[in-house]
Amino acid sequence: MPTDIQRPGSSVATAAPSDSGTGPAPGERLRGDLGVASIVFMVTAAASPLGVIGGPVPLGIADGNGTGFPATYVVAGVVLLLFAIGFLAMTPHVRTTGTFASYVERGLGRGTGLGTGFAALLSYLTLEAGIYGLIGPGIGALLPGPYLPGAPWWVYAAATFALVTFLGYRQVDLSGKVLAVGLLSEVLVVVVFDAVVTFKGGDSGLSSGIVSPRRIVSGAPGIGILFAILSFIGFEAAAVFRDEARDPERTVRRATYLSLALVCVFYAISSWALITAVGDAHAVGTATGHSGTMLADATRRYLGAVGGHLVEVLFVTSLFAAILSFHNIVARYVFALAGQGALPAWLGVAHPRFRSPHRASIATAAVVAALLTLSVVIGLDPITQVYAWLTSFASVGVVLLYAITSAAVVVFFARHPEHRTAVWPNTVAPALGLAGLAAFFVLILENLTTLVGGSTALAIGVPALLAVALLLGPVVARRGTRTEL
Repeated sequence: MPTDIQRPGSSVATAAPSDSGTGPAPGERLRGDLGVASIVFMVTAAASPLGVIGGPVPLGIADGNGTGFPATYVVAGVVLLLFAIGFLAMTPHVRTTGTFASYVERGLGRGTGLGTGFAALLSYLTLEAGIYGLIGPGIGALLPGPYLPGAPWWVYAAATFALVTFLGYRQVDLSGKVLAVGLLSEVLVVVVFDAVVTFKGGDSGLSSGIVSPRRIVSGAPGIGILFAILSFIGFEAAAVFRDEARDPERTVRRATYLSLALVCVFYAISSWALITAVGDAHAVGTATGHSGTMLADATRRYLGAVGGHLVEVLFVTSLFAAILSFHNIVARYVFALAGQGALPAWLGVAHPRFRSPHRASIATAAVVAALLTLSVVIGLDPITQVYAWLTSFASVGVVLLYAITSAAVVVFFARHPEHRTAVWPNTVAPALGLAGLAAFFVLILENLTTLVGGSTALAIGVPALLAVALLLGPVVARRGTRTEL
């Protein structure tokens, strides 16, 4: 039955969706009814707020700049705001799905755009797969022995995988509703914890590290910024859902700024509250010796046993939300790349009923399943190897993508003066963002060996794989693909 399908350059056009396996009709788009709130839930869930407070935050305190660590979220937030200003200024001039590849193609050419798309695909795929290595043990720790005695981590990961695959196949609105429930719950419990700690004043009064220049630059602030920037990954994904939004330009702009602001404030305040809870004098020692349980232990002290157990449960649901969000993002990258010939055309077909990228979603699930199966077969540790290695790869890739996209924005407006509206959003902000992101990228590379367990081979292999993905773009571009990214 013919269905209304949006095409570039028009509001609504009628066309029959192609589900024959021969590829999408030119201009075929996804469809949904996402508002600002739904997209904010989707991308904020990808940032996994509770997972960050229970994971990277203790590591940033222990290995970074100690009690000054909360201030690094402000620094990272400012740089990403500069990135977002340029990113959103260019959005009206990108006529297709809002992936990084779309922006880079408009600014730096088709070959670089395709390479960026492949690098993004690798980065988000490894990030999704890596989180399974954390959620498996997390679920196992929650379940008493009599229920599933001795079940390995991958059993729980497989159950999670099945649910994510089901939700990813269907219309994105359903995923948004599922994520909304989990996200509100995890944010609420942390906000209550923050409020109680602030009211009681912690063990030794309110922490002053967040406003102390001496503490902010103490220790290893570069590593602190590294963990801070990793915590934001996913906020930029609002543009990926533009085809499924009610009012794409307005919705994407509002959702991006709101997501960035909420995540930045939440991380800065919550990490400050966690330090306050244990006291400035003991924060680094506690984070070093008990990084995995620092949040749960502090929550038990201030919210009781029930609060501590609730945090453990919501930590798992937070990871689930992140996996589902990144799965949806990857599927849309696959859909976009297939739609213009960089991947097999049949992956760019939208579901005739759900208008979801169902085939791209299944293909994404298959790759993730292969990565996890290989991890289990060769006996990798789920946390120190599966999670640590794959997310380290993703962190390098995503920061690189931010930087390339900022460069594309600067070049685009330099080449197209007719599209300039103001110097600040079109030139100055993205240029400053590019400088900050380049500094972050150097910091990540300098610390990459530590992040991948001291393996020099992995530390070299990560940027090498990303370089291959980027170089693959010009090769594929020479084939003469059909449409814009």
